[in-house]
Amino acid sequence: MDNKTIPIKILYEDNHLLVLNKQAGQIVQGDKTGDKPMSELIKDYLRIEYNKPGNIFAGVVHRIDRPVTGVVVFAKTSKALTRMNEMFQLKQIKKTYWAVVCNKPKQDKGLLKEYLFKNEKLNKSFVTDEKDSRASLSELEFKLLGASDKYFLLDVNPLTGRHHQIRVMLAHMGCPIKGDVKYGAPRTNADGSIHLHAHTITFMHPVKRKK
Repeated sequence: MDNKTIPIKILYEDNHLLVLNKQAGQIVQGDKTGDKPMSELIKDYLRIEYNKPGNIFAGVVHRIDRPVTGVVVFAKTSKALTRMNEMFQLKQIKKTYWAVVCNKPKQDKGLLKEYLFKNEKLNKSFVTDEKDSRASLSELEFKLLGASDKYFLLDVNPLTGRHHQIRVMLAHMGCPIKGDVKYGAPRTNADGSIHLHAHTITFMHPVKRKK
């Protein structure tokens, strides 16, 4: 194996962080499928690229769903991972997504607030009300960017980090994401993806302290 055969697309790398463009179908962290996750692919890459023997550190900072594409950050040191985790907890990291949806939203932009709970068995989240003890408040901002004959492109800024929140909240307002049959789209995409892309992530570098 050489690095040309390892299926990762690097957007940025330094001594502390590795930022990748995740492809549809890739998993960030190991799960019950047993498929090789990106965290292990990174270890293969680092082992070959820098001729590193023994154990290699590749810390998972955050995750995006298997059918979703886009930017994912990994930490190359435990120090960077700890600081990135702190920034996520303090909501000092901003993420934006692009979503292609099946229906036009009633408004061109807005703030959505819903109470969501996750059904572990179904691996699916549902909208409920604030009286539901299982639920957590979820918030996101959206803006209409463009349209074709059938579909509409939204810019989405999640303000919380709930399970499947963009998918379930857009579906709840009548705008399921193209290909996302789990949340109401009429048909799947041929490659199993959904039209949700993690477009940008913005934060202060955990060591260099630069944006």
